Amino acid sequence: MGLVRSLTLVWPGLPWLWLRGSLGGLVLALAFAVLLDMAIVTTWIWSELVDLSVSIGIWTATIAVWIMATASAASSFPAPISQGPDAAANTLFVKARDAYLARDWLTAETRLRAALALAPTDGEAQLLLATLLRRVGRKAEAKRALEQLSRSDSGAPWQTAIARELVLLDHASRDGEPDSPPHEDLLPMPSGSSAAASAEKAA
Repeated sequence: MGLVRSLTLVWPGLPWLWLRGSLGGLVLALAFAVLLDMAIVTTWIWSELVDLSVSIGIWTATIAVWIMATASAASSFPAPISQGPDAAANTLFVKARDAYLARDWLTAETRLRAALALAPTDGEAQLLLATLLRRVGRKAEAKRALEQLSRSDSGAPWQTAIARELVLLDHASRDGEPDSPPHEDLLPMPSGSSAAASAEKAA
């Protein structure tokens, strides 16, 4: 574990509060703060008003809480939250994108869904899946996916693209496009200069 993450073990409850935002961690951290404050106050500030046995009891409770909380946190230290998509999910996304550009819809969808199973908050993969669903004529699924993405944090960087897709979807619905693409859309994209043109058209 990293040095900064290890330092959270110094204060009971802090590993779960700092690294996971846990309410239980907050309660434990506050409880330990109260105990420690009471121990300090009864030892050095109100020492003449509080019996020595009471002060020792408070210190004993404070140390006991610290030992138990630290041992518990060390044995089940929260793992770091991943800051980016899983490497396998990223590889699947790249393959899905290539299949999409090649107009191989089935492979693209299969790989996108596999990537999203590994990284469900990948907004780019969700957007590409919704675009694919629109292109193959599954308009209801595409609209549902786009609306869900637009309401999520994952969709925040993609709001412009989502709005564009919704407009295209609305136009497709008004124009009465067929529910499934022509058979030639399932063929691989030709090579050479025509491949680049087809890729632009697919986007």
